[in-house]
Amino acid sequence: MTPRENGFEEEPVIRDNRKIDPETGRAREGAGEQAAEAGAGRQEGTAATEAAASDLLAERTADLQRLQAEYSNYRKRVERDRITVREQAVASVLGELLPVLDDIGRARDHGELTGGFAKVSESLESAVAKLGLSTYGTKGDPFDPTVHEALLHSYSAEVTEPTCVEILQPGYRIGDRILRPARVAVAEPDESAAADEAIAQAGGATGSDGPDASGEPDES
Repeated sequence: MTPRENGFEEEPVIRDNRKIDPETGRAREGAGEQAAEAGAGRQEGTAATEAAASDLLAERTADLQRLQAEYSNYRKRVERDRITVREQAVASVLGELLPVLDDIGRARDHGELTGGFAKVSESLESAVAKLGLSTYGTKGDPFDPTVHEALLHSYSAEVTEPTCVEILQPGYRIGDRILRPARVAVAEPDESAAADEAIAQAGGATGSDGPDASGEPDES
């Protein structure tokens, strides 16, 4: 039974999309162009995929670098905080031991540091030195208000600048941190004495040009 007899007005259309002609064995016209278009489409799709992957890789790399920088800064901050806390704890303990060290120093100055007490004091001083504690303040040091505390003040013609002439209590520090300033007696230059000395020198120079010791004028 034909399609018309079946009630269909048109016969079905069958298209042959084979790229090779079965009768001649040659490539049909337009097959190369279709293949080229298909290849170009695949290349464009591959290029777009590679571009998207490259963008995603760059984004993930930037995220990783940012996380690494944040972690590095975090580690440095934690290390600084740890060092600060340790220094504060050590300074607090050593601050409580300063009066004991003062007593040891006074006993040594008076010749009372003998026997077993001397061994104990040496061990204590060695231990605090290992923790970074050091003393400072020497007679003759220039006075520095940032590290010295002046308890006594005087004038002297023997100094040319404010000078520590006596160390009443040594100062203590840990590195650059001052635990206790050195307590000192300070002497400043005596300007009046210097002025008197200058006047005396000037008077002596004038007297050498005047009358002789007998008080008679020079006849020459």
